[in-house]
Amino acid sequence: MDDHAAGILRESNKVISRLQLLSVYFQEEVVYKIYLRSLVIHQLFENNSELSIDKLELFHLQFTSSVIELLRKIKKNNEKNVTLIDDEIRLNQDVIHKLNETVHNEQNFLSGKQRQALKINISLRNLYEVLSDHTNDFPFVKNITQFSARYAKDFYYSITSDQFAQLIDYKTDNVYANSYATIEKKLMGLLCKYDFKTDFVYGLKSGTLIIEVYKFVEEDRYFLFFPGRNLFLFCTPAEILGADWSSHSSEKTKMIQELGYKNDKLESQAASVKTYIPEEIIKLLEENYVKISDLNFLNHLNNFDVQANILKTMLNTDLL
Repeated sequence: MDDHAAGILRESNKVISRLQLLSVYFQEEVVYKIYLRSLVIHQLFENNSELSIDKLELFHLQFTSSVIELLRKIKKNNEKNVTLIDDEIRLNQDVIHKLNETVHNEQNFLSGKQRQALKINISLRNLYEVLSDHTNDFPFVKNITQFSARYAKDFYYSITSDQFAQLIDYKTDNVYANSYATIEKKLMGLLCKYDFKTDFVYGLKSGTLIIEVYKFVEEDRYFLFFPGRNLFLFCTPAEILGADWSSHSSEKTKMIQELGYKNDKLESQAASVKTYIPEEIIKLLEENYVKISDLNFLNHLNNFDVQANILKTMLNTDLL
């Protein structure tokens, strides 16, 4: 075998290898069949020195190279689309992660409500004793405002400044007061009657101001605690009808599930997009496979340039 033939066969092997890689990437039957047929044609020339080796070079120039270029362009375009899908998946995962953190934080909030109610109940009992004994002892337990400081931003409901002002409004004749706290007289009486047993219900906020709302365990009555003034007053749900009662847990949990389902679909879509070949091009590749599978293909190789030109034209279409 002369150097000219050896050189063409080496280049042919490189072309065949590139086509093989593309057939593995796309997993498309017609691409794999074209690869196998191209390999057979290569071996035909390799094993038959009497055949004109230049026809093998012409075959690759007119057909195989165009197929490879076309498939590479499709692959590049598909990878761009997959990148867009992957970016969306990552963004969704970031949102899911943040929502999961919030849901976990909400679990802490729910368990913390019981501890906060206990602190308030103890503080109110202490306040009763201070007011009864006319002492100057500080009635509030340690870190009583820490709960709202931690959770108000995410878990307290918003009300208007007017609503807030109405809730904390009171007549001085109706309250007990000392240097540490102010509490409605009838509220203190009801607290004594029910042994200071109340539950934290929800928090309200208006700007940086917050209110904690409590309910008696054994009575359908509510009262508020305004930490800004250590103020305790009766309140009713009807007074805050305009509050933003947006749900926290159910909506966030639903969003996590929806985003997870969406990501599953996007991952499946990415797998399909990665190996997608437009139907028009598959049809053209099938037509070309039929032609190169013809036993008389080599005899008509010089006329194959028309079909090859169609492949090259596809490189410049909007189908990709």
